[in-house]
Amino acid sequence: MAEPRDLHAQAQRVARLIISDIIAYNREKILEGIANDTLFEVLAGDIEWGRKYYEQRVDAKVASESNYYDLALVDLLVKPYAKIRSKIW
Repeated sequence: MAEPRDLHAQAQRVARLIISDIIAYNREKILEGIANDTLFEVLAGDIEWGRKYYEQRVDAKVASESNYYDLALVDLLVKPYAKIRSKIW
């Protein structure tokens, strides 16, 4: 059985990979969503699909006691696009 630390590191990697894929396939939607403050509405289906996939791929205990998926959303999907003109900043 894997060490708890390894399970957490694996969950973080899985979350970041899923979000990276969402970004790779939705660049135009992301730019539009940030500019119009509709990012999470525009990507709702992809984000929900990613969350379900994440929960299937990682240890259930780790998924329930962490927020790695949400952290990856912010770190990879929001922060890098902070320079884009938006209604929210």
